Amino acid sequence: MTVQRYIHVIAGLFIMISLALGVLGSPFFINQWWLAMTLFVGANLFQFGFTNFCPLGLILKKLGVPESKIACANCN
Repeated sequence: MTVQRYIHVIAGLFIMISLALGVLGSPFFINQWWLAMTLFVGANLFQFGFTNFCPLGLILKKLGVPESKIACANCN
């Protein structure tokens, strides 16, 4: 997998988890403040669209995740 795919997977996972923990009708409800995590992820995705800067992308690159399929010998 590439950096961009990891970003989409992790952002989607964080949004689903925060909604499960923050929506009042959810069986996993803990507190409505979990919805702030959804706002944070959404704001990061929004600013990435304009600035092309993503903190998670920098972390993944430092961990050695390839940026493109060309750099990844095992990608499908």
